[in-house]
Amino acid sequence: MNILDKIKTSITYFDGGFGTMLQQRGLAPGELPELWNISHSDVITDIHREYLKSGCNIVTTNTFGANRFKFSNLEEIITSAIANAKKAVSEFDGERYIAYDIGSLGKMLKPLGELDFEEAVSVFAEGIKIAAGAGVDLILIETMNDSYETKAALLAAKENSDLPVFVTCVYDENAKLMTGADPAAMVAMLEGLGADAVGMNCSLGPAQMVKLVPLLAAEASVPVIVNPNAGLPKSVDGKTVYDVDADAFSDYMVQIVKSGASIVGGCCGTTPEYIRKTIEKTKDLPFIPQTFKNHTVVSSYTHAVKIGHTPVLIGERINPTGKSKFKQALRDNNIDYILGEGVAQEEAGVHILDVNVGLPEINEPEMMVNVVKELQAVSSLPLQIDTVDPAAMEQAMRIYNGKPLVNSVNGKKSSMDAVFPLVKKYGGVVIALTIGEKGIPETAQGRFEIAKNIVDEAAKYGIDKKNIVADPLAMTISSDVQSANVTLESIRLIEENLGIHTSLGVSNISFGLPNRDFVTSTFFAIALQSGLDCAIMNPFSSEMMKTYFCYKALRGMDENCGEYINFASNITTQSVAQSKPREQEKNEPGEPLTKAIIKGLKEKAGVIAEELLKTEDPLEVINKKIIPALDIVGKGFEEKTVFLPQLLMSAEAAKSAFEAVRASLSTEGGESKGQIILATVKGDIHDIGKNIVKVLLSNYGYDVIDLGKDVPPEAICECAVKNDIRLVGLSALMTTTVPAMEETIKLLRKSGAKAKVVVGGAVLTQEYADMIGADKYAKDAMETVRYAESIFGQ
Repeated sequence: MNILDKIKTSITYFDGGFGTMLQQRGLAPGELPELWNISHSDVITDIHREYLKSGCNIVTTNTFGANRFKFSNLEEIITSAIANAKKAVSEFDGERYIAYDIGSLGKMLKPLGELDFEEAVSVFAEGIKIAAGAGVDLILIETMNDSYETKAALLAAKENSDLPVFVTCVYDENAKLMTGADPAAMVAMLEGLGADAVGMNCSLGPAQMVKLVPLLAAEASVPVIVNPNAGLPKSVDGKTVYDVDADAFSDYMVQIVKSGASIVGGCCGTTPEYIRKTIEKTKDLPFIPQTFKNHTVVSSYTHAVKIGHTPVLIGERINPTGKSKFKQALRDNNIDYILGEGVAQEEAGVHILDVNVGLPEINEPEMMVNVVKELQAVSSLPLQIDTVDPAAMEQAMRIYNGKPLVNSVNGKKSSMDAVFPLVKKYGGVVIALTIGEKGIPETAQGRFEIAKNIVDEAAKYGIDKKNIVADPLAMTISSDVQSANVTLESIRLIEENLGIHTSLGVSNISFGLPNRDFVTSTFFAIALQSGLDCAIMNPFSSEMMKTYFCYKALRGMDENCGEYINFASNITTQSVAQSKPREQEKNEPGEPLTKAIIKGLKEKAGVIAEELLKTEDPLEVINKKIIPALDIVGKGFEEKTVFLPQLLMSAEAAKSAFEAVRASLSTEGGESKGQIILATVKGDIHDIGKNIVKVLLSNYGYDVIDLGKDVPPEAICECAVKNDIRLVGLSALMTTTVPAMEETIKLLRKSGAKAKVVVGGAVLTQEYADMIGADKYAKDAMETVRYAESIFGQ
């Protein structure tokens, strides 16, 4: 039985914490585990053997950190790992499988870091090609905390092998990835890209994960994987141990299986005993397969938007049609103008941003990719990729961080042949225009027939109808007084007979008429009552927003009328919609520089700062505008209302403003608040967390000495003593490298260095930090900043 058949018919078991077993077998602090595939192959095979004896079905290769950034002999590392696993599996009967294990590359992707998306795909692809050639049964992409890197890995797997692909991510207790994605967003993206099973591993113990399983099970149509840690880590006699024993762990796993997980195992701290007891207690539980979820969902890097529950507003302003200023912005490559339109629409309350950058005189694919990347850097909203250019569509879908809405396909064969392969490969919900080979039918029945044909054709590509939203086209009543009725009847026919959702560009209905919003908003209300699910509209129109909020309140979609009351108490009465004038920005609440930093508009922040410095003191600009903005964003991050990408983009905007200040002072960097050492400890090449802390500390005025990654304790001590450092920050992602952190702290104390030590990383806790002698455990980057300010008396 192949692995895909296995997971569809019975509970399936992974192995446990390979790093934990290696430490028990003598892996030294900072030593690279993957090297043991060659130097200690008998040990690696024996660990696999022990897990197989416990009863697990799937063993994972010792390749978690195997990539070209770490090893020059990558092929030897991977083929040796697979050979070791094969040797162990050959000794056992029954359903046993080998998973090629892929972990994070340890680098942030652009725009948050320096690694290009396509380079990440390429790095993952190298290992996948080797593993596929060596003969594994499946690919496991695990311990992922960034949705974008996860997409790069999954895309590489799908493009370079025919193997089943399982994906597990690292969620915190608030059910968020480090970069902000919730389970609904990840399931939408991963299923859209073709993952065969999805779930979570690491970071949390089973007690915390049992609360999150229903969130995954409610969204996923594919099997759900849960591989928890053995609770929380602590250090005992220089070794990492965990606070949940095998009996308690397996009791929780019973709850986890009953909650919807059908593929289970363990992560850090889980020995073969944990897996054996989990299997004993769960093997006779009824197998409950995941049910198909008929959800029409798009997503961004933070959240999903479900179409069909309440009306979805799609902001129409990023589109050159009828907008001379926007056209000029495209010609001038004025990205800041475009971003401003996106940010303003998000503030106005839309759920999705339409992105159309089609002008004959520009390179549309290049502009589309640039705008999508930049918009996703400053806005957490899902995007609608709006283009008739297949090249622009594919390039944008490929680099999009999430599951996009795609506008559009139509009933012409040439359109479906061009668009459906892209939707199938990259995932997405596609808008289906009811245009056929002979144009737009004049009757509702004709438009319904085209929509049905599109749904039927999509099925041939393996695209379910839940990923199709029909647009029966709103045509102006100024030229045909019956056109609105035809559109409304089309909505009814499509939703009742095809069971799919609908969208309209509602403003088209009033083209050519005076005071268009009177007509458009009334049509919008009728269309909503007729079943319309999505509206591409102008959110700066008070008439349209009145209709939206009133409709929700009247239809019982607004609890206690809270949204309506908030809207009604803030609206300024106006009878005709107007696009928000650019000159109004200076009169809006809040300082323009502060607002630009909060929104992450780096170019704009630099320009505003330069203007301010002509009339204001540089220190006033720093202390009353830049730092307050960073504090606002930092507080939002701590309160979980702002996510890591927004935090980092705000830091970049602040950096742009700081550079303008420094230039005005004619100094390289101005007065530093103090020097701080940052380092990822020996044996660990994952520097994501360290780099995030570096960005924030630098923007708060500290001089950061970044020693890099895989840094020996001696090098850290030498630098601390030489520079009379008052604060050292140490980072580690892997349990196998935390002992090196403890060793570094001991050496710092012994050397007589005056430095306080702050530690952070996914595997650390307050108790663990206390045990290894750290002065401070920082759960995130902002907590490190707060601690630095207490040390340096700020």
